[in-house]
Amino acid sequence: MLMKFPILSSVATGARRSVATPLSGTALRQTIRPPIDRAALQSAIDRAAAALTRTQAEEGYWRFDLEADASITAEYVLMMHYMDEIDPELEAQLATALRAAQALHGGWGLYPGSAIDLSCSVKAYYALKLAGDDPAAPHMARARAAILAQGGAARSNVFTRIALAMFGQVPWRGVPFLPVEIVLLPRWFPFHLHKVSYWSRTVMVPLAILCSLKVRARNPRGVNIRELFVTPPEEEREYFPVRSPLNRAFTTLDALGRASEPKLPARRRRIALVRAARWFIARLNGTDGLGGIFPAMVNAYEALAALGYGYDHPYRVQARTALRKLLVRGESATWCQPCVSPVWDTALATLALEEAATERSGAAVTRALDWLVSRQLPDGEPGDWRGARPGVRGGGWAFQFANPHYPDLDDTAAVIWAMTRAPDSTRYEASIASALDWIAGMQSRNGGFGAFDADNTFRYLNEIPFADHGALLDPPTSDVSGRCALALARVGRTRDRAALDACLGFLRREQEEPGAWFGRWGTNYVYGTWSVLAALSQTARPEDAARVARAAAWLMTRQNDDGGWGESCDSYWDPGCVPRNDPSTACQTAWALLGLMDAGEVESPEVRRGIAYLLRRQQESGFWDDPWFNAPGFPRVFFLKYHGYARYFPLWALARYRNLTSGDAMA
Repeated sequence: MLMKFPILSSVATGARRSVATPLSGTALRQTIRPPIDRAALQSAIDRAAAALTRTQAEEGYWRFDLEADASITAEYVLMMHYMDEIDPELEAQLATALRAAQALHGGWGLYPGSAIDLSCSVKAYYALKLAGDDPAAPHMARARAAILAQGGAARSNVFTRIALAMFGQVPWRGVPFLPVEIVLLPRWFPFHLHKVSYWSRTVMVPLAILCSLKVRARNPRGVNIRELFVTPPEEEREYFPVRSPLNRAFTTLDALGRASEPKLPARRRRIALVRAARWFIARLNGTDGLGGIFPAMVNAYEALAALGYGYDHPYRVQARTALRKLLVRGESATWCQPCVSPVWDTALATLALEEAATERSGAAVTRALDWLVSRQLPDGEPGDWRGARPGVRGGGWAFQFANPHYPDLDDTAAVIWAMTRAPDSTRYEASIASALDWIAGMQSRNGGFGAFDADNTFRYLNEIPFADHGALLDPPTSDVSGRCALALARVGRTRDRAALDACLGFLRREQEEPGAWFGRWGTNYVYGTWSVLAALSQTARPEDAARVARAAAWLMTRQNDDGGWGESCDSYWDPGCVPRNDPSTACQTAWALLGLMDAGEVESPEVRRGIAYLLRRQQESGFWDDPWFNAPGFPRVFFLKYHGYARYFPLWALARYRNLTSGDAMA
């Protein structure tokens, strides 16, 4: 279905659109229209769809690896030594992965090709030394020199310094004051657990137990890293660089709080410890782990031990099993995922196969959608999101296999999208209706949608010393809001019209001057722009035609000479949406193509060149291979590679192009 925008209606006849923004590249590049061989296109779609179908689990889901930087793997080694639960074979394989991830600059980065990240490098170095690597070995010497050149371990981030304090490598005054009494604070207080994001609260509660007890790692080999400090850690006085005037004030309050800690009533601390333990144990989530994310899981496991739960206690067994399930084991190396993404992978893979509509894809789609129905969270689940929206009925999906306290709006909207495209979508009407009710009820006051919570916008909290990562909150974003708008528009219930209008208003305000939208959960502006264009193509409001044209023109200016699109995670350090010259990737090319086709540019030479790029890059397996990371967990702090993105997004784009140019486009 082509766009209905009048300004773009010329594409229906094959005429070129006219935009004021000049396109990049030479005149020759602008006018070449490489022919697309229809047989080759169909063959590529068939091979990609067959390959994707073969990777489907018997139960109906897809789950591809989710890769992060070396810090997660390093933290697994640190955890084994903290607990004195060292598996020598596993330790050796984790160390192999860490050595392989070391960059040419001597340290470890947040993603391949990035500059050194001090905190990641400190953790990786310490993990390797704990695993038995000789500090005099060349790779360790290079790492040490790189770390010292960045100011040494004292300049690492809060989470790294807390880990070092637990190992006795920095004094506790070198980390923020995180008393367990935070769980007792009333809702009106400037800080409350419901005023921070789900990932923050699941990490902070067990961590507050560890910090309040001032735990000490068992560290059976007695390994230290004093060689990573420029100034001896006990003499260091600059653990808290000031980020802003408000941060300076919070840092002063933090110091006062730490000074008053000895005077805190012992009875109140005991009450707080019990309350905190009950809080995270209630959310332990079986063998899927607290919050479904590694940092929260490892903190919970260590906190259980600190609270006296024995090795064989069911809680400890569950937590330990959850951590082990995150490991990706190879023949000689093992690395640790930050979490798993089966619902997200399944929704997106289903959308790709629905578009492909091959002879064998129908059965795979039905199995996938039926599995998703089984994963939907019923209204009775006690989600934390009820703290902001107590009157809203449940009905969402989590990101992981199980995470009942924390469904997320992005996954829920993507599942609705997939269900509404099913040949027999009526069988999913009940699931769609309850999911839409939940989405509409989770809208923030500014019209947008966050990922897990509503109105999680207490931005002053990003200035507390603990929040040096700047990712304490879950505010509304363009990409999540775009998918929520799409879901609301696809079903088109009258009672959702006001929510949809408010969301479109938010998206209009969020468009940046060049025409793009920021990508919070995918890298970066290419992802954000596709996410919003998908929604605007569904709503097709005449007043949005000009902004759609601007977005399409921006995407065209970003096309590389090889026909693809690429945007490095480096873009998150740019002062806005600025031109870049990054290598093309299959998934980002697919996002750009889907966005351009949603904007009515299916007949443009840019789209044809992008399709040709994907056809050239397809491998014998039927898949594509991207070496680059493609999403932020937290911009500038933590990045990810969704291994599934190069498997289903290119298929989706190729099939969409085939359908639009043959007149068989699905709704």
